Amino acid sequence: MPEENSTRTYFFDTHVIVEVLRQNTNYKNYTKHSFVTSKLNLFEVYEILLKYYSQEIADNFLEEYYPFARDFNKQVIRKAVLFKKRWHSKLSMTDCIGHTIANKLGILFLTENIKFKGAENVEFIR
Repeated sequence: MPEENSTRTYFFDTHVIVEVLRQNTNYKNYTKHSFVTSKLNLFEVYEILLKYYSQEIADNFLEEYYPFARDFNKQVIRKAVLFKKRWHSKLSMTDCIGHTIANKLGILFLTENIKFKGAENVEFIR
């Protein structure tokens, strides 16, 4: 969870959340900042936790991370689809929605998805 005095806010994609949960040291600096994500990302992480761990762990995750989830409206849907069509057709719906939400909020979209290479408002992590 973010520290109280964080200076930057990021949008965490599904992979970033999973790596934070795994306590991957490459992601440690990002946990010092505040973050948001989407309900779609929570769905994906919940599904992963259910598959590899347990419903209890997945439920605990959902309770802890749900306050950080942002919803979206039809304008975000439109912009996300247009971004996908314009940028890279193989991007997932969840990633396109997340990137669009990040743009709308004026924050960086944090990902390791190479398909975003060259896209505006993206920070890569490896």
